Amino acid sequence: MENTHVIAIPYPAQGHVIPLMELGQHLAKNGVKVTFINTDYNHKLVTNTWSEKGLMQMVSIPDGLEPWEDRSDVGKLAQSIVQTMPAKLEELINRINEENDGKVTCLLADSCMAWAIHVAQKMGIRRASFWSASAATFASALSFQKLIDDEIINKSGVPLNDDMIQLSPSMPPIKPSNLSWACIGDLDTTKIIFDVTVQIVKAASLSEWILCNSSDHLESAAFSHFPQLTPIGPLLASNRLAEQAGHFWQEDSTCLTWLDHQEPCSVIYIAFGSYTIFDQTQFEELALGLELTNKPFLWVVRQGITKETTVTYPEGYMDRIQSRGRIVSWAPQQKVLAHPSVACFMSHCGWNSTLEGANNGVPFICWPYFADQFHNQSYICDIWKNGVGYDKNKEGIVTREEIKSKANQVLSNGTYKENALALKEKVMSDISKGGSSKKNLSDFIKWIHEIKGF
Repeated sequence: MENTHVIAIPYPAQGHVIPLMELGQHLAKNGVKVTFINTDYNHKLVTNTWSEKGLMQMVSIPDGLEPWEDRSDVGKLAQSIVQTMPAKLEELINRINEENDGKVTCLLADSCMAWAIHVAQKMGIRRASFWSASAATFASALSFQKLIDDEIINKSGVPLNDDMIQLSPSMPPIKPSNLSWACIGDLDTTKIIFDVTVQIVKAASLSEWILCNSSDHLESAAFSHFPQLTPIGPLLASNRLAEQAGHFWQEDSTCLTWLDHQEPCSVIYIAFGSYTIFDQTQFEELALGLELTNKPFLWVVRQGITKETTVTYPEGYMDRIQSRGRIVSWAPQQKVLAHPSVACFMSHCGWNSTLEGANNGVPFICWPYFADQFHNQSYICDIWKNGVGYDKNKEGIVTREEIKSKANQVLSNGTYKENALALKEKVMSDISKGGSSKKNLSDFIKWIHEIKGF
């Protein structure tokens, strides 16, 4: 085992860092030496919020951007990463290999860091890819040539029509404009991200494993039609009774005490992840819609959630909601969703949030923002049927009345909760003894231990 040394490198976004860190901890607790590589910028954020720093060696390399530059510009970040990080990763691996602390035997790379797979191949290192989003999203990437041949997208990934498509009859339907590379930014960004997607698919063919943070019961059709994908999830710290690592912001745990004082299954939990941005009009409609529900709510309003410099609530809002509404800057989400007071989850439908809601049997109210989130909404509304989505008005706004209406629909119709609990039971069977995800993860760890140093 002393020859087993894995380096893990996530795409530098919180939704990618968290599940790969969870996988890294599984490896470390099974006798694998793990060096986890963040970007310099994210390394400081992650290590400031994590208490179990001794479990893995945490190191960093630059992403090519200055500390003050905007990392929410996905196209710009992708270009900078490809220009800067390959050489830095190679330097780091050479430095590790020169030390007497175990040479690198395997690279575990986020699939979105396709270039890292090529670095490992060049250096003779065994390779595994990790896909942190839904298998359906990866399936759409694997199908890019078919989408071109069928004239659904052009060779730059730009949709040629917006008729609903399905990769198979039992997979979630999606509009071409909502394909993960086509709904992130402008036309230039679409072309950049599509080129990255093509590179992801090519690099995946060089990997000995393509691991997915999902399970057979969540995405049976995707894994049936794309058998090269291996489910090992959901990878959630709560499933091993541990603290989640990888947060960029400090959690406000006082909201758990507030939840303790609420009635069972009464609270609307609202959280939109680390990327969603609202304009002031939409933000105020959301605030007023929550007020109109007349239900207790816990709302995560992180820094940067609006386009304005500071968050501004409707006049007199805080006085009116008083103890009925609790607003925090960041929440311990897995613990919140496991709390008996939580009735439903108003979410951007990021895959981590989707897994956490499904894992706890919580119904959804879906409000996707970009990328894979539209795939995930389709799972929730069309396949699992454990939630609903919002409709926008002619101005593209989700109105306060719509927010109230959909909240009432989910809270008053027990079918959504029944479906959510049924899904939870299936998901838990996948990660329990004898479950497919449990077995796949064990097989992967065994494979790592059998790798010999070079």
